[in-house]
Amino acid sequence: MNYVGKNEKWGIGIDMGGTKIEAAIVGDQGKLRDQLRIPTNSQDGAERIIERTLRAVKELMGRNSDVEVAAAGIGIAGQIDNEGEYVIHAPNLKWSRVNLRQQLVNVLAMPVFICNDVRAAAWGEWSFGAGRGKKDVACIFVGTGVGGAFICDGKMLHGFNNSAGEIGHMVVKVNGELCTCGNSGCLEAIAGGWAIRKKAQQLALQDQSAAQTMIDLAGGIASINAKTVFLAANQGDKAAFKIVGDVVAALIAGVISVINVFGPDRVILGGGIIEGMPTLIQRIETGVKKHALQAAISNVQILQAELHGNAGTMGAAMFALNNVQGHNKER
Repeated sequence: MNYVGKNEKWGIGIDMGGTKIEAAIVGDQGKLRDQLRIPTNSQDGAERIIERTLRAVKELMGRNSDVEVAAAGIGIAGQIDNEGEYVIHAPNLKWSRVNLRQQLVNVLAMPVFICNDVRAAAWGEWSFGAGRGKKDVACIFVGTGVGGAFICDGKMLHGFNNSAGEIGHMVVKVNGELCTCGNSGCLEAIAGGWAIRKKAQQLALQDQSAAQTMIDLAGGIASINAKTVFLAANQGDKAAFKIVGDVVAALIAGVISVINVFGPDRVILGGGIIEGMPTLIQRIETGVKKHALQAAISNVQILQAELHGNAGTMGAAMFALNNVQGHNKER
C-alpha cells in the first residue's frame, strides 16, 4: 500500500454490528492501512464481545507497531448517551446500558469515542466518500434496518438526546405495516431488509404461483430474503416486482421529506439494500425530482455511497481523530 508522510495522523476505527466486528487503522487523509474482521457472536453477551474486540484491536496494533495511533472510534448499531459513555440500547447485540467507552479506554490506554454506526458511516462518506467537500449532506443507509445522519452547515446533527437521524422511523404510510418500534407505516417497516423478507414470505404463502421465481431462487419460502426479491424482480416475478415497487415508493417519500425539511445539497444512499439493487437510485431520483419542492430540489445530487463496506471503520476513525485533535464533535 501507499502510505503518506510523517504528518499523517492515524486512528483506529471499529464497526460493531450484530453479525461481524470490523477494525481498521485509518489515516486522516483517507489511507486505510490495515483491517481485520471477526464474528460478533452476539449471543455471547457484552463482556465477551468487548474482550474479543479488544484482542482484535491489539492484534491490529501489533502488526502495525511502526504507526502511532492517536485515538480509537467505534460505531455501534445502537443508541448512545449524550456523553458518549454508554450504549443505552443495542437491539441487535441485546445490550442495555453498557459502559463501552470506559472499558476500551482502560485496556487501550488511548482516547476512545463512540457514536451510532450510521453516523460513523456518514462521517466516512463525508470525509472521504460521496459527501466530501460538502456542508449540507443527508446520508441514508438501507440495510436490515434504515438509518440516517445529517450534516447541516458543516456540523454533524446530534439532536437533544443524541438520537438525530432515526429516519427509519419516519412514517411514510399512515396505518401501514407494523414496525419493530411499535408504530405503523415507518420507512423501515417497508424498505428495511427484515421487512422485505417478511412481506415476500407472506406473499409467497398467499399465492405461490405469483411468487414461484422467488421460491425457486431461495429453495423454499422460509429462505426468501431481500436478495431473493431483487433477483426475482429482475426475472419478472409478480410478487417480487410489487414489493420492490413499494420499497421504491417508500424511499421516495422518505428522501422527499428529508430534502424538504433539511435542504441538503447532496443525498447519499447506501447500505446492503441499495448495493443489492443499484437501479433503485435512478428510480428514487426520478420520483424525488418529480414530487419534492422545486426550490428544495434544485441542483441537489442524489448519489450512491462510495466507501461501501469501509464507510463504518473509516468514519469511526475520523470521528475519533476529529475529537482528539481538539475539534468539536461536529468536525
